[in-house]
Amino acid sequence: MLWPLLAVVGGIIMLVYSADKFVEGASATAARFNWPPLLIGMLVIGFGSSMPEMVISALSSLKGNPGLALGNAVGSNITNIALILGLTAMISPLAVCSSVLQRELPFLIAITTLLAVLLYSDGSLDRIDGYILIGTFFCLMAWSIYAGLKTEKDHLGEIMAQELNDVIELKQAILFTALGLLFLVISSQLLVWGGVEIAQYFGISDLIIGLTIVAVGTSLPELASSIAAVRKNEHELALGNIIGSNMFNTTIVLGISATISPSSLENAVLVRDFPVMAALTIALFIMGYSFLRTGKGMINRWEGCVLLLGYIAYNTNLAFSVL
Repeated sequence: MLWPLLAVVGGIIMLVYSADKFVEGASATAARFNWPPLLIGMLVIGFGSSMPEMVISALSSLKGNPGLALGNAVGSNITNIALILGLTAMISPLAVCSSVLQRELPFLIAITTLLAVLLYSDGSLDRIDGYILIGTFFCLMAWSIYAGLKTEKDHLGEIMAQELNDVIELKQAILFTALGLLFLVISSQLLVWGGVEIAQYFGISDLIIGLTIVAVGTSLPELASSIAAVRKNEHELALGNIIGSNMFNTTIVLGISATISPSSLENAVLVRDFPVMAALTIALFIMGYSFLRTGKGMINRWEGCVLLLGYIAYNTNLAFSVL
C-alpha cells in the first residue's frame, strides 16, 4: 500500500510542476510567433491547464479503467467551480468585465447540455458520442481562434499582454513545452497506477478515485494559477482559466475517453455526479452574468462561500457512499 500512496503523492507533485512548465513554454512559444495575447489566454493556457486531465483520461481508458477517466473529467469540473472558484472568490471577489468571457459562459452551458443529452439518451458514452464531443471541441477551437483574432481590445487581452511582457527565449520555451509534456505523461502514469491500486485495496470503484483524489490532483494547476491571478487583481484570467478548462474537459477529455474505451455509466454518475456538475455550471452562469445586478458581473465572497460549502457537502456524500 505504501508504493501506491507514494505514486499518487509523487505523481501529483510532478503533475503540478510539469503542467506549469508546459503552459509556460507553450504560451511563450505562441508569443514568439506573435499570437494575439487574448488568443494565448483563451486557447493555449485554457488548453494547457487541461492537459493533465486529458493525459490521465487517455491512459486510464487505455488501461481499461474508463470509470477513472470519467470521474477525473466530471470531478475536475466540479472541483474547478466549487473548490477553486469558491476559494479564489473568498480571497477576492471576481469581477467579470471581459466580453469574451461573457460569450464563453453560454458556450459552457450549451456544451454541458449536449453532454446531458448524450449521457441520458442511453446511459453510456460510446464512440459516436466521443466523436461528437471531439468534433465539438474542434468547433470550439475554431471559434476561439476566430474570436481571439477578431477582438481588437478586451480586458482579458490587456491582462494577457501584461503577463507576456517578459517571455522566455524560443529555444527555452520549446524545451519547457517538450519536457513539460514528457513529465506530464510520466506523472499521469504514476497517478493512474497509484489510484487504481488504492481503489482495489479499499474495494471502492475507480469512479470514486477519479472524482476525488485524481480530480483534485489534476486541478491543482488551475488552483495555483487562479490564486496567483487573483492576488495580482487579474480576475478575468482566473475565471477564464476555469471556464476554458471546463469546456475542454467536457469535450476533448471525455471525447478521447469514449473513443478509446466506450462504456456504460454507473447509475451514480447520472443521479449524483453529473447533476452536481450541471448545477454548478448553471450557478456559475448566473453569477457571471449577475442577472439581479446592474453593470458588470461579480462572484462575491458570499457566493464563493456557497460554492465551497457545496464542494464540502458533495465530497461528504461521496465519503458516506463508500462506507
